[in-house]
Amino acid sequence: MKSLICVSHVKEAAEAGQHELYVEPGAIITAAASDYARDKGISFIDKKMAPAVPAVQEPGTAAIKGLDKGLVAEIVRQVLLSRGQSARPYREEKDDSGLKVVRGHSVTYEVFDTGNPVTKVGYREVISKNESHMSSGFLTIDHSSFTWTLTGYEETDIILEGSLSITINGKTYYASQGDVLFIPKDATVVWNAEDHVKLFYSTYPADWAG
Repeated sequence: MKSLICVSHVKEAAEAGQHELYVEPGAIITAAASDYARDKGISFIDKKMAPAVPAVQEPGTAAIKGLDKGLVAEIVRQVLLSRGQSARPYREEKDDSGLKVVRGHSVTYEVFDTGNPVTKVGYREVISKNESHMSSGFLTIDHSSFTWTLTGYEETDIILEGSLSITINGKTYYASQGDVLFIPKDATVVWNAEDHVKLFYSTYPADWAG
């Protein structure tokens, strides 16, 4: 099976300071990943062309082969988070008029509490009640299913990556990349993603969390 290279893979490479990303021969590279790599000056290199990784030997330690820089970057990020020194959740530009530009590729996610600790759901609000009558942000669901009630607010979503099903009043509907969902106020729905899905949401009013 061919490997799939997504934005997240390129983002990890960028955070690790890499300018080359080695991929399996015949790997499928998404358009978003290709655009992001070009913006960051990262080149895709056939893994067969990768130089041999020398063993790293330090006194009193075993040799370390193929050190994963992405893993190191994630460990550092987690340490900073634990110390309250987290990096900004996303890059943005603001104008005195109120205009705001959020760089989507820079967005990091926090855990979305679905009430079930087993689910893998993340989100990041990028437009808040302090800025607008609407709230907007990104949501990811990874091989998870959960029930949610939109208490006192309505929501519009556009699927950016992947696909999902949404069940309401006993009926199930399916949406995939490029599709738009509208969910009415006070509706109870079941979100289900058999794989990974990413969407952009807007709610009205903005104070959806109460």
